[in-house]
Amino acid sequence: MSSVSIIGVGTMARILGARALAGGNAVEVIGRDPAKAAALAGALGGGTTAGATGSAPAGDIVILAVPYASAAQVVAQYGDALAGKVIVDISNPFDPAHTGLVTPDGSSAAQETAKAAPAGAHVVKAFNTLFGHVLAADQAGGRPLDVFIAGDDAGAKARVSSFIESLALRPLDAGDLKMAHWLEGAGLLMVALLVGKAVKDDNFWLGINTLG
Repeated sequence: MSSVSIIGVGTMARILGARALAGGNAVEVIGRDPAKAAALAGALGGGTTAGATGSAPAGDIVILAVPYASAAQVVAQYGDALAGKVIVDISNPFDPAHTGLVTPDGSSAAQETAKAAPAGAHVVKAFNTLFGHVLAADQAGGRPLDVFIAGDDAGAKARVSSFIESLALRPLDAGDLKMAHWLEGAGLLMVALLVGKAVKDDNFWLGINTLG
């Protein structure tokens, strides 16, 4: 199993942390507020540890459970402490109206994060097309939920795929990191449907997160 550090203490950090523990992974949570990190670690249990912001993450896989606006800054702050790590970007870089992406043309949140990463670190896009409530519910007609991944390093994607499988989910390789742009676009489409209340049936949201 994997050793995972989750930077962030919000909803996705809690959901991914709980699933990681259930899959037998070692989990560390890191937050700017040490008290909040300690509280989340305590709530998760299972030997979860709380790391301090700025110290080297203990996990081989580092999940950025932070908004896109701060992701690159967080990675730059850690600098060489992330060398050799696999960095998982789960963010969706939406504008406030949820009508477009705020990343530079031809780029993606994951690619912008990769620019801030030190040599030897590899960024993999994952989890951005899964709604938190769907991931927490873990119900898709008896089928595993699909997690699309994109990245430039085959070894990093293999490690993330193994981690995803430990969560009882199914990894689907979408290609190299430039494909993250399209994954983020898919995330935008799904949120636009939700905000527009085009479909109110929860079974629909479970369905679009699994290809069958």
